[in-house]
Amino acid sequence: MASMIFIDPSSAAAVHRLPFTRFSNGLISLRRLVGPLHVCSPTPTLPRTLSLRSPRSSRFVTASMATEPSAKVIDGKAVAKQIREEISAEVSKLKEAIGVVPGLAVILVGDRKDSATYVRNKKKACESVGINSFEVHLPDDSSEEEVLKFISDFNGDPSVHGILVQLPLPSHMNEQNILNAVTIEKDVDGFHPLNIGRLAMRGREPLFVPCTPKGCIELLHRYGVDIKGKRAVVIGRSNIVGMPAALLLQREDATVTIVHSRTKNPEEITRQADIIISAVGQPNMVRGSWIKPGAVIIDVGINPVEDASSPRGYRLVGDVCYDEACKIAAAVTPVPGGVGPMTIAMLLSNTLSSAKRAYNIK
Repeated sequence: MASMIFIDPSSAAAVHRLPFTRFSNGLISLRRLVGPLHVCSPTPTLPRTLSLRSPRSSRFVTASMATEPSAKVIDGKAVAKQIREEISAEVSKLKEAIGVVPGLAVILVGDRKDSATYVRNKKKACESVGINSFEVHLPDDSSEEEVLKFISDFNGDPSVHGILVQLPLPSHMNEQNILNAVTIEKDVDGFHPLNIGRLAMRGREPLFVPCTPKGCIELLHRYGVDIKGKRAVVIGRSNIVGMPAALLLQREDATVTIVHSRTKNPEEITRQADIIISAVGQPNMVRGSWIKPGAVIIDVGINPVEDASSPRGYRLVGDVCYDEACKIAAAVTPVPGGVGPMTIAMLLSNTLSSAKRAYNIK
């Protein structure tokens, strides 16, 4: 694989930017890499190497060998819906008990359509569970000081329990300064250095964990995937997905390897993994030959590829070649409908936790 190219997102902007930013004038600039995706069997027979359970029950599925596409689909959309229902019930209890409604503030700078879509989706998600949402929309030419002033106001507002600065920010702003201005007690995105530092240290607990990696681990838990003692490979080392995902797996007593843009023999290393989390932004990079039979795959990638048969002219695929993975893995997340819905669900969960912590409610 000497010609393989990694994109290793190392900043928050890389994750929060929709893949549509790769387009110019509404067109797709990437070449079409694979043919239409195949959907895995909805009632699969699982490889012998793993037991999984439905996220809605404690019943385990017994594994057996199969040669046809047989991976269990890890349905992030369904799990996220279940989590939102749980959050909605807790929000109602909190309001009835002490009259407090969790609040999430979002600051959006500029007129990027992808960022506006993210903010709109977060607002809808808040409304669906009863969380108050506060939105500030500033023009692209706003000063850094204006953004910092709004962050300061939200830091001091007791009705706001979480603050999120939508990324990417305009190029004239110092992203690190702005993210660091959010008080750690309201850092529901989990980006504050103190939260990351606590995550990295044994015996310390972060107030918040970054939402996307937290969602990855939650999917593994809800599908009954045993992490302890397993070999895990994280592909990508970004500050807000790859690195914290590796730290979370380590906290679960997995033996963790990070594969990145300078790794030699990434295919060989990845093939040893019982659990793979891929977050590099390269469509269909992880082929079937990279996958150990019976492995569990969490695909964070959301990548557009040209598709003339689609009304939009493109379709979304993950970092993992889905149709090949379905024939080898025990379980795999689809794209879309896998990790994506979990990210917003974890944001709501972090906001609820922040409100409960503010009033010393367990």
